[in-house]
Amino acid sequence: MNPLPVIGSLGAGRMGRGIAHAFAFAGHEVVLIDAKPRDAGAAETLRAEAQAEIRASLAALAEAGAFDARDIDAIVSRVRIVPRKEAAAALPGIDILFEGVPERLEAKRAAFEFAAAHLRADTIVASTTSTMVSTELAGLVPRPERFLNCHWLNPAYLIPLVELSPHAGTDPAVTGRMKGVLEAIGKKPVVCAAAPGFIVPRLQALVMNEAARMVEQGIATAEDVDRAVRYGFGIRYASMGVVEFIDYGGLDILYYASHYMAKALGEPRFEPPAIVDRYMHEGRRGLRDGKGFFDWQGVDAAAYRKDVLARQLALLKHLGLAPKPGAALNAQVRSS
Repeated sequence: MNPLPVIGSLGAGRMGRGIAHAFAFAGHEVVLIDAKPRDAGAAETLRAEAQAEIRASLAALAEAGAFDARDIDAIVSRVRIVPRKEAAAALPGIDILFEGVPERLEAKRAAFEFAAAHLRADTIVASTTSTMVSTELAGLVPRPERFLNCHWLNPAYLIPLVELSPHAGTDPAVTGRMKGVLEAIGKKPVVCAAAPGFIVPRLQALVMNEAARMVEQGIATAEDVDRAVRYGFGIRYASMGVVEFIDYGGLDILYYASHYMAKALGEPRFEPPAIVDRYMHEGRRGLRDGKGFFDWQGVDAAAYRKDVLARQLALLKHLGLAPKPGAALNAQVRSS
């Protein structure tokens, strides 16, 4: 059995600590490297703070019932926190390095130059950037074929999604290797092109801006916007994907609703993209037509709808929001 790859996290801030936690929790040895030059006293303070934060996150998870608190010491012991002056000796032993320094190009450049002087030629290097595209960063590493972006969502140790964004020169085997390593620790990696915003930040920006706009326009209070998201929007898309939902309900609903809102609100941003117009006119409206964004031919529609209902009900039960028979009658009895 091959040993688990040694994980390096360059940058000992919030993201670096979260990634260290995630891999150590799964059983990997992790080297958490402080990218900033510090004197001995400051380096020890940073080490103590990082270790305390990882321990506190683990304790919170254990208290919530995620695992036995007696395992905390063993997990923390898998994370070696290394000051910059000792990094040269640690970097050659790393199999996969995640860069997590501040979101400035010069900071990234300096971090990659420093690491490249000591890493092995076969080490996979990934940036955790949330803003810079992999095509922009690939030129900063000596072996761009072994480089890609890996965007984690905070808290990195808890959120399953990791967005992988290779550039045109990334070796497909490297992307595949990264997917496999992430899946082995319980993550759900997705692959997207080298484009600003990846997937989630791009969707998120639209939703958050529209929420703020509705508050600004007096459409609803901030409290009611958030209730609508928590008890409707969020639940719906936690149990179904956004694109899956288009096909499930019918693309024609999106088509007509988008055109109506664009006209009624006088806002071109609500107009559907060309692909929606094209699919509508091609008769690709989703599940009931056998084809939409997905191919539904051969799918048992009744069984699929039953599965969707089960997914949604399971989530509602977990949240304590599942409908209960006779709820109004029971409430009436309690109030009388």
